[in-house]
Amino acid sequence: MPISGGFYKVPEETVKIGGNAFQIFPHNARQWKAKVPDDKAAARFKRNMEKFKIDEDSAFCHSGYLINLASPKEDVWEKSLELLEKEIRICAALGIKYLNIHPGSHLGKGEDVGIDLIVKGLDEAFRRTKGTDVMILLENVAPKGNAIGYNFDQMKRIIEMSAFPERIGITYDTCHGFDAGFDIRNPDGVRKLLDEIDKSVGLDRLKMIHLNDSKYPLGAAKDRHESIGLGYIGREGFKNFLSFDEIRKIPWILETPGGNEEHAEDIKRVLEIIGE
Repeated sequence: MPISGGFYKVPEETVKIGGNAFQIFPHNARQWKAKVPDDKAAARFKRNMEKFKIDEDSAFCHSGYLINLASPKEDVWEKSLELLEKEIRICAALGIKYLNIHPGSHLGKGEDVGIDLIVKGLDEAFRRTKGTDVMILLENVAPKGNAIGYNFDQMKRIIEMSAFPERIGITYDTCHGFDAGFDIRNPDGVRKLLDEIDKSVGLDRLKMIHLNDSKYPLGAAKDRHESIGLGYIGREGFKNFLSFDEIRKIPWILETPGGNEEHAEDIKRVLEIIGE
């Protein structure tokens, strides 16, 4: 959801397009700058959360695109840590419990180096924001470039190495997972996915699903989102995926192409699929 008009508008705009959960960027996603909202702005947002009956477990922030905690470049890593700390403080001020991040890219230095840097960054951010209860959600990513987080073993390593495992959860993105070979178009594929999540990090850590179709076939590793039912996962694929109890009890966030108008259409389509 856009925040250009102010954080306080998000709950109402969400309900207007048929939603009951939302995700926002806590600042301009393509800039290093961020500002913690003052008490007045935060209170106005919280009042609208109550007014439009959006549960606190259904509100999420998505970290800015520039953050890369796996970066071996010291200046980028330091700036990433500082911005992540600021994002956590923004979430805490707004009463948003979950901050979604892409684990990062090791830029060719290797998975072990990248994971060590991610854990170091997360732990320092948690130390700096002691007293807040904001949870970082590691999002699975498409297996391309030097990205970390395309499999759950990598997620498991980050969580187990952290000094603050209780503050780390995960997000599952259906397009990214499809890119990585998780075929959710049939029951066996969904069961395999859920079992793998449970075995590696535990299903209790799964706090959000990014519900996106894919413009490319299974395993393509392209990371190109498509509107629900119009891509290679397809309407029947989502009908299967959304039939699982473990999936139905977790908030779903659309990151499909377009703005509010297009998302309203996607919401209608999702509701039709559930009805079927």
